[in-house]
Amino acid sequence: MSNLLIHGFTMTKADIVDEIAKSTGLTKIETKAVVDGVFSSIINAISNGRRIELRGFGVFKHKSRKPRMARNPRTGELVPLEKRYVPVFKPSPDFLRKVNTAMKNKYGDD
Repeated sequence: MSNLLIHGFTMTKADIVDEIAKSTGLTKIETKAVVDGVFSSIINAISNGRRIELRGFGVFKHKSRKPRMARNPRTGELVPLEKRYVPVFKPSPDFLRKVNTAMKNKYGDD
């Protein structure tokens, strides 16, 4: 397993930048620019209705959600939700397999 800089169970963008900078020899400033560029490209592509396929990693795309009535949990009041679009990510089979194997090794097989 790589030497991830993890604060508890959360890995931040700064942690990703640190790890990539260490493994590539790029400066943190250069690495942050690349990471920000990748994230911006993904956001822009999904916002423009495009699908992003990263072999061995997964697929980013958007999905529409139908309008519906929801309930405010604090007041119990019904609130109408309009049709909306949300980003979704579907991991590749390799990604799923790696996570499953790592979690079984870490927590045991129930």
